[in-house]
Amino acid sequence: MDTTTLARPGLATLVADIRQVIDRGMDAGKTAQAVADLLRGRDDLDVGILTPDELHGEPGGYAVHLLHAEKEFSVAGLVWQPGAETPVHDHIAWCTFAVLSGVEHETLYRVEGERLVEIGRSDNRPGDVSGFAPPGDIHKVKNTSSQIGVSIHVYGADLAVAGSSIRRVYDLPVA
Repeated sequence: MDTTTLARPGLATLVADIRQVIDRGMDAGKTAQAVADLLRGRDDLDVGILTPDELHGEPGGYAVHLLHAEKEFSVAGLVWQPGAETPVHDHIAWCTFAVLSGVEHETLYRVEGERLVEIGRSDNRPGDVSGFAPPGDIHKVKNTSSQIGVSIHVYGADLAVAGSSIRRVYDLPVA
């Protein structure tokens, strides 16, 4: 079943609002921040945007549910099991996210020569929103809570075509 055709509470309004931001023609960094501002404090954005089956996630890992995709942007719901984490990676386009449940612990890195250097950490909790654009978007994310985590991500790319938001996975030693 194509999940992008399901009626999802708040999705149509969110997509329309994102289109308005995209239509302003800003650069990637400003677009990411404007979409992040759009996600902050939305009362129509909650875990109900995903189906009960989607909210189970993937045992031991995380699942990405593509909710909407078009040429300029995509909206995805990510479901994180406790302890689930991504590899260290960067992105093909700008990204914003809003945490709906759980705690997404994010570690930020930069490449120095043949190694990664940690440059920051944050614990993103329900209601927290952030946005960023390449370059400078190397990170790893882990659900550090004991409950299933859910977050909504908006990417400046058509994930139905690209298949993933990840551009590169980094397998370098961390300094």
